Amino acid sequence: MRKILIISPHFPPINAADIHRVRQSLPFFETYGYEPTVLTVLSDHVDMPRDLLLEKDIPKNIVVHKVSALETSFKGKVKLGNLGIRAFYQLYKKGNELLKSGNFDLIYFSTTVFACVPLGRLWKEKFGVPYIIDMQDPWRNDYYLTVPPAQRPPKFWFAHRLNSILEKYTIPKVDGLISVSKGYVDTLKLRYPQIENVPSKILTFGASIKDFDLLKEIDLKPSIELKEECINIVYTGRGGQDLRESVSIILRAFKMALDQNTDYQKCHFWFIGTSYAPDGKGKKTIESIANDLNIDSYVTEITNRQPYFEALSLLKQSDIIFIPGSSDTNYTPSKLYPYLLAKKPMLCVFHSESGAVDIMNRLNVDELVLFDHPNAIENCCQRLSRMLDSIPLVPDLNWENFSPYTAEQMTKAQCEFFDNVLSHPK
Repeated sequence: MRKILIISPHFPPINAADIHRVRQSLPFFETYGYEPTVLTVLSDHVDMPRDLLLEKDIPKNIVVHKVSALETSFKGKVKLGNLGIRAFYQLYKKGNELLKSGNFDLIYFSTTVFACVPLGRLWKEKFGVPYIIDMQDPWRNDYYLTVPPAQRPPKFWFAHRLNSILEKYTIPKVDGLISVSKGYVDTLKLRYPQIENVPSKILTFGASIKDFDLLKEIDLKPSIELKEECINIVYTGRGGQDLRESVSIILRAFKMALDQNTDYQKCHFWFIGTSYAPDGKGKKTIESIANDLNIDSYVTEITNRQPYFEALSLLKQSDIIFIPGSSDTNYTPSKLYPYLLAKKPMLCVFHSESGAVDIMNRLNVDELVLFDHPNAIENCCQRLSRMLDSIPLVPDLNWENFSPYTAEQMTKAQCEFFDNVLSHPK
């Protein structure tokens, strides 16, 4: 049994998108030859929503070490929201202690809190333990350099420069890369030629069937109530400028369908949890599109992030699930498989070069619109109308092709990759 130290500053009950790789894998690591130890940050020191149900998947025998983090403000003046910076020293100190006495074979960073990932190089130089990075998002993200400054996230200038420095320090010494997107790995290998031969593996997040089994066992009532008298078309996930094109296509297609059939007036679109900002402080990025099209009465955007299981419950209550794709072709929605497991009609609007397109085709998802197609709006209108006319409808997916995407099979693939890294010539 090999020992692996997992660095995941966000960890249940924190309701963050980057916890799910680790959360879903922990029940299966030992089955495939790895004894995991988790190093994380105390949830009380993380300024993010929580969902206590997320802890139910964590096996009782897993050793989890939790460290503190600095306050988010210093004397009420200097704001420091980056968790990787606030907890860097504490993670470093505890990691030193564990690596000195724990005989670990591998360090595994599975997080989007990139400011703590340089610890991998520091520990490798000090203890000789190789490290792997799970690239769930791009670290130095150049995408927003291609859009007008007004469309960039807050503090982009500072974040981009910090990420550039830390990535340049860390990536050249990495021993393996796991990523949700081939594009992320290709970009890093082009940017840093010295890692051209470093092992890499493309793995999307797994599908946790147990999450939906748990939903059946509990009486969970989401704080958001869908409209009973409406056909509820639901999306739960982040917003952002890179989704505007795909969202615009679905809303323009809806307006076109509405002009053709007044029965569609009973439709209502929900965009839920579109901002990572603290509750009540999120900036809406979707409703303005509906306002410009004069269909704002058919659209509700709620920026507050919802607890994970409440979001799953809303998907189960929906009549149609909508998944917008990003204009960044490397982006793959992290909740792709939960959407599928909800077993609701799905309308997907993706770029033709998105990795999600291949997955959707393998699983026979019929209602797939390519938003870079010249007739995207008309195609979307036809598919949406067909779905609305067929409600209620249970999609006929190819479930035989679904098995490789389950959480257990994804964990098996991770462990096989760990073996590859450890046997790779240094």
